[in-house]
Amino acid sequence: MIAKNHILKICTLSTAFILLSIFAININASNSKTSENTSLPMLWDFGAKKCIACKKLAPILEKLKSEYKGELIVKFTDVWKSENAQLAKEHGIQSIPTQIFFDKNGKELWRHVGYISKKNIIAKWKSLGYDFTENKAKTTEDSNHDSDK
Repeated sequence: MIAKNHILKICTLSTAFILLSIFAININASNSKTSENTSLPMLWDFGAKKCIACKKLAPILEKLKSEYKGELIVKFTDVWKSENAQLAKEHGIQSIPTQIFFDKNGKELWRHVGYISKKNIIAKWKSLGYDFTENKAKTTEDSNHDSDK
């Protein structure tokens, strides 16, 4: 009977520790703040150059970077590189790709895990109160490919 009580206490303590760890991770992720000094909102994508979903997202991020230059900062960090491991940990990255939307003060507004289309990125920014205007006119080719994004 004594052994069962000790096992029960150990299991209860282990479960409590796991729950506290998850809670701490969620607090850190939701209170994520970037040290970037900028007066512009920022979309920060944490991914990897060898990740398939990340590869699919890369051209969308490049378009956003050029189309909304001066209004939005778009940043990519390859978390599979050892020099970026601590940065990923500080931002609570557990799966890739993860996009974090920051306001102009560096406060996290929203995060998304997985592939996200350009259309959904712009829609999310709008729902957060940002209405960006493109820096260049859309070409016919861009319009034809929007359904892919």
